[in-house]
Order: sequence, then C-alpha cells, then structure tokens
Amino acid sequence: MRFENRKNDSLRNVEIIKDTNIHAEGSCMIKMGNTHVLCTASVDEKTPSWLKGEGKGWVTAEYGMLPRSTGSRMNREAKRGQGGRTQEIQRLIGRSLRAIVDLSLIEGFSITVDCDVIQADGGTRCASITGGYVAMCLAIKKLIALGKLKENPVKDNVAAVSCGLYDGEAILDVDYIEDSNAQADTNFVLTGKGGIVEIQGTAEEEPFTEEQYNELLSLAKKGIAELTEIQNKVLED
Repeated sequence: MRFENRKNDSLRNVEIIKDTNIHAEGSCMIKMGNTHVLCTASVDEKTPSWLKGEGKGWVTAEYGMLPRSTGSRMNREAKRGQGGRTQEIQRLIGRSLRAIVDLSLIEGFSITVDCDVIQADGGTRCASITGGYVAMCLAIKKLIALGKLKENPVKDNVAAVSCGLYDGEAILDVDYIEDSNAQADTNFVLTGKGGIVEIQGTAEEEPFTEEQYNELLSLAKKGIAELTEIQNKVLED
C-alpha cells in the first residue's frame, strides 16, 4: 500500500499558489505532496545575441535545490559549481516551456523561469515544469496587460509527471521512497492536448516490457490531464 493509502493511479495532493513573489513578473509555489518548488518568471526586454535577426524571443530556465531541501544538507551549487544533474534538469525545463510558446510573438523579450526546490520528496523536475508553466503564463499575462505583447504566445499547457514500476505494479507520481526502490522510473512531459514533449525512462533492475511502458504512459496521461486542470484553475482565478 502506498503512503496515505494512495491508489496506484492517484497524484499526491497538488497545490499551486500563485503570486508568491512580489518582485517577479510571474510566480507561484507548487506543492506536490512533500515536494515544494518556488517558481519565478523574470522578463528582460532583450534577447540573446545569437538570436539577432531571427525575429524571435526566448524562454529559458534555471533550477536549483536549496541546501536543506533533502535529508542531509548539501553545499550550495554557487560554491561547488553546477552538477550535471542540475544542468540536465534546467535544460529539460527550458525545452518543455519553449515547446508550447510561439517565440515569434515574444520578439524582443526573454523570459527566465527559475525553479528553486525548497523541499524534495521525488519528482522535483516534474513539479518544476508544471509550476514553471504557471509562473511563465502569469508573466505573459502581465506583458499583455501592459500592452507590451499584442497576443498570447502560449499555444497549449505543458506539465510533467513521474511514473514507475514499484513492487511489480505501475504507479503514478512517484515519491522519493518509491523512486529509490522502483524497478523502472519514467518522467513524462506532455501538453494539455496530449502531445509528447519528452519522455525519460530507465529500468533499474531488469528491462521492462512494451506492455508495462504503455501502462505507464496511460497513467501519465491521466495525471497530466489532472495537472492541466489545476493549472487552468489557478490561471483563471
């Protein structure tokens, strides 16, 4: 039985609290169970030099874990330098957000989404993508309200969720204990309309089957649909 008698196809309790930072153009705190991530979207009225003449804006992301976001204290990455895991995750977040933005409609603007993990209990990259989308949309809403953008460049929702094989069964929204003992671990980044942005999957002990993969994908689609509904409710309020 999963923690708090959670069913195999159930998300953890999900809460997205918007406008948690008074300075950022867009911000939220996303809580997926005991994983808590602060997401802020900052707007610059300039673009990277390598985009000059392309007629496009840019969306990027940065990710980090605070020293006591895990069971034992870790050193700040500013002191020891970014690790490969951090770089991989922040590139994933950036790719995921750019996948649903028409960059030609934000020409002249760069949006940086910072995802800072306050507390980690598995699924931090998935929570960062899901919350980062909300923070980015809030920043874009502000640009539209100020008359700096003529139309909304966001084409669809994007969210992410982890799934795994645990004790031989497919489960949705894997926490740390489950992830540490899973036979397979996958992360699905999907759009609200069901498009696939990215899938990451690893067998931990022995290969998993196509049938098991399809079961994981089915769970992910269910979870993403629920996360999309939560995102939309937060943005509509």
